[in-house]
Amino acid sequence: MGLLELVLGVMVCIVAILMGAWLAKKQARAFSQPKRGGLPHVNFFDYGDMRFLHLGSPAVQGSMKISQPFDIHLEYVQRMMAWMLFTDVERVSHLRAMQLGLGAAALTKFCHKQLGMDTTAIELNPQVIDTCRQSFFLPPNNARLQVLQADAAQAVTQAQWVGEIDVLQVDLYDAEAARPALDTLGFYRDCRHLLSNQGCLVVNVFGKASQPADTLKTLATLFGQEAVWAFKPTTAGNVVVLAFKTPRAPDIPHLTAQAQQIQTRWSLPTDKWLKALSPYQASAWRTSQF
Repeated sequence: MGLLELVLGVMVCIVAILMGAWLAKKQARAFSQPKRGGLPHVNFFDYGDMRFLHLGSPAVQGSMKISQPFDIHLEYVQRMMAWMLFTDVERVSHLRAMQLGLGAAALTKFCHKQLGMDTTAIELNPQVIDTCRQSFFLPPNNARLQVLQADAAQAVTQAQWVGEIDVLQVDLYDAEAARPALDTLGFYRDCRHLLSNQGCLVVNVFGKASQPADTLKTLATLFGQEAVWAFKPTTAGNVVVLAFKTPRAPDIPHLTAQAQQIQTRWSLPTDKWLKALSPYQASAWRTSQF
């Protein structure tokens, strides 16, 4: 190696170290921002083609691939679309979706833009809504999209949605994301009231203080064991659970055909879903201890 190459190499290393230190200081300042109205400050950071949402802490609350803003790339978020395996995909645009917790709006954008569903999202923190609109390609409200600033615990008690929601996706976490913010029998009972007869409740259970087995037992108690399906944990530890208003039988040939159709049309990794998803009655979750 010549002297010039050596000098250039050293300079590149120095620049990388300085950039890393600058980014670390920038993040530290961002995470130390004071709360507004009791809610954490919202910020985001880009790493190459990825954009990550934070609520005043290093915990990632959502992400987006900047070059493909209306796709879902996180494994657990993809799994939250597994209700499609049990639905006539030709009629999916006639269904109504609701998300409790906006995050980086991945589910909301996908249901609205990719599937053409009537979509409502409930988000407590107005900064999250503004950030998603400004930096995560969330479209403005229109006739088929309503993003509302509200408390999810109160929203699920509203009579206007009782029996109207075909897919209710719950992904509710505070700034530290240690456990679901709402994870009680009463809350899930209110969620069930919103579902149509063929509706599905989808819950993401995550965090060091979460108890996935307990959440599954609660949902099985409320919906019936035959109505609950669960994924194995992702590598990151997310457990996605499906609870149906009307139980779904494990028809493997039909699910396989559905998976192929969904993967072809929307590029979701449904072949992997079938390897990780099982009915609660037949799964190890019934005896698991976490």
